[in-house]
Amino acid sequence: MTQALAYAATTATSPLAPYKLERREPGQLDVAMDVLFCGVCHSDLHTARSEWGPSNYPVVPGHEIVGRVSAVGDLVTKFKVGDLVGVGCMVDSCQHCATCADGLEQYCENGFTGTYNSPAQGTGENTYGGYSNHIVVRESFVLRISHKEADLAAVAPLLCAGITTFSPLHQWKVGPGHKVGIVGLGGLGHMGVKIAAAMGAYVVLFTTSESKRADALRLGAKEVVVSKNEDEMAKHLNSFDFILNCVAAPHDLDAFLVLLKLDGTMTLVGAPATPHPSPTVFNLILKRRRLAGSLIGGIKETQEMLDFCAKHKILSDIEQIKISEINTAYERMLKGDVKYRFVIDMATIEA
Repeated sequence: MTQALAYAATTATSPLAPYKLERREPGQLDVAMDVLFCGVCHSDLHTARSEWGPSNYPVVPGHEIVGRVSAVGDLVTKFKVGDLVGVGCMVDSCQHCATCADGLEQYCENGFTGTYNSPAQGTGENTYGGYSNHIVVRESFVLRISHKEADLAAVAPLLCAGITTFSPLHQWKVGPGHKVGIVGLGGLGHMGVKIAAAMGAYVVLFTTSESKRADALRLGAKEVVVSKNEDEMAKHLNSFDFILNCVAAPHDLDAFLVLLKLDGTMTLVGAPATPHPSPTVFNLILKRRRLAGSLIGGIKETQEMLDFCAKHKILSDIEQIKISEINTAYERMLKGDVKYRFVIDMATIEA
């Protein structure tokens, strides 16, 4: 066992604070990595505060992890010491069910192992995430980073926000000639705009705030629609091939369903704490529209996303922080006061 320095929440109401934990020694199929940067996801806050059900304390959040390999097990073949690598929302799964066999570990029929606050396969021990200076992960859940080393901080959010938006766009085969809507310009939405634009789609950003217009156009949107403006919304009735809804607060889904053309799909990736109002069934059946959901992505698809983003020079827009600033960052995140993702410089954990 080795000791890691981390930040943890010890109760649902306590701020994150310095914490020491034990990491296992790398097994034959394990990769050990020094964590260089870790993105801050809204899921981190929800889990630290037990907002998605009771958490198993202490909670060490963090599932947008990039770092450098420090050791590998004897049977590891994909990575060597010194490689730049990433770890996302999963560190294991059962490896033998039908969905795992299809490379869809996020839908593991026996439950995947989350990077933090999740029972480890076999032992049931709680997992601890990337708000720490090093981590040990099974080789098959480690990802290769091919971006420039100078961009690593902005790569970190791709491990959650990037794959969460890439996967449905990829699944529904978004590409040239498609009109695609992105609802919400936050940590997820800004990645959705960039990725959909890079796929060749005509991208329209929906926002409740006029102030987001310039940023959305900068990120790759061709049009911006203020969703509270009924006239602006009406201009787009029955015209979208696909809409990616990134909003994590309950809202009227019908306002966007009616914008889909025949056989159009709206996929939800935002996860509100309380349910959306139920949509009107006729808005689905009269145009054979589809309302779907999507959860992150499998390891193979996550690697495809990272390679796609490296090829197209796609990074997250970030604000880099020290680990000691994490509690302030949580409060600012609640207010939407970040463009568009906080990323922790883990070199500051010993400062």
